[in-house]
Amino acid sequence: MIKRRKTRPVYVGNVKIGDDAPIVVQSMTDTKTHDVEATLNQIKRLAKAGCEIIRVAVPREEDALALPEIVKNSPIPVIGDIHFSPRIAMLSLESGIHGIRLNPGNINDEGKIREILQECKKRNIAVRIGVNSGSLEKKLLDKYGYPCAEALAESALNWSEFFEKVGFTNFKVSIKGSDVLQNVEANRIFAEKTDIPLHVGITEAGPAGRGSVKSAVGLGILFYLGIGDTVRVSLTADPEEEVKVAYQILQSLGLRRKGVEIVSCPTCGRIEVNLPEVVKKVEEKLSGIDKPIKVAIMGCVVNAIGEAKEADIGLACGYKSAILFKNGEPVKKVSEEEMVDELLKEISNMDVKK
Repeated sequence: MIKRRKTRPVYVGNVKIGDDAPIVVQSMTDTKTHDVEATLNQIKRLAKAGCEIIRVAVPREEDALALPEIVKNSPIPVIGDIHFSPRIAMLSLESGIHGIRLNPGNINDEGKIREILQECKKRNIAVRIGVNSGSLEKKLLDKYGYPCAEALAESALNWSEFFEKVGFTNFKVSIKGSDVLQNVEANRIFAEKTDIPLHVGITEAGPAGRGSVKSAVGLGILFYLGIGDTVRVSLTADPEEEVKVAYQILQSLGLRRKGVEIVSCPTCGRIEVNLPEVVKKVEEKLSGIDKPIKVAIMGCVVNAIGEAKEADIGLACGYKSAILFKNGEPVKKVSEEEMVDELLKEISNMDVKK
């Protein structure tokens, strides 16, 4: 059982981050934010997929001016992603937005940041301090020579101290880089020194396959250490894939349950059904099902009965057939041709609390 780090609570809209809240799943739209219709359509699809907070890019004034309608019609809290421009940050705060992400590496004027924080406090808007290895402050690069873990953690600690000094506490921190071990170490250093909630992720992780593996390794280590209050899996892919992978990582560690978890054995010479085809069909049919259930599809008698019994429902396959198990008990024997349909029928009749 993972013991999570104790952190203070931060609220982004009505979503609680930190303290005793579950790890919150985030993503970011890839639309042009000033295209309100496209942005809202994507946000709604992401919310349906399980995204709980959404971030939108606000590089230009036209994007900031589109925020009021987006915020009004979004089913989940909206965070504005702000870089370089304090003016656009202030304009975004007038939209009713629930949070903003600031990168001190490219808005490093303390006077301007103080003004932004005062406005955030007045409007009860949460802030994320986003420290990134690609945009570390010059003084820290001069001190350390390169964006090492210690430099990243020091940047986050320095800005956290500044925020608290000016009386602003409704914030969380992210410390991200594309190097897995550097990322883990920077977050570990920061986590040991403060109770500020951490947004975690391996930035610029890459395309869906490679990026999912890289994210699973880095985030798996952080979560095992109890570090992380909210997460984005950063992939060069459809944002819905980010949400799906985030839940798969959390579910594999017992930290969240969302949708169907499929347990299936690897292929080997003992299998006497077309197991890859069976698993593929089941996965496709269950992709839109939001019941938090564990489905076992096992290919031979060696582990089939044991695994099927440990799952909520499962197939223990044999020669051209399978035993359908439910809640640890055998239900019926089914042929290879009918096993998928019979499994799906039983799942559709299951009453499972989310």
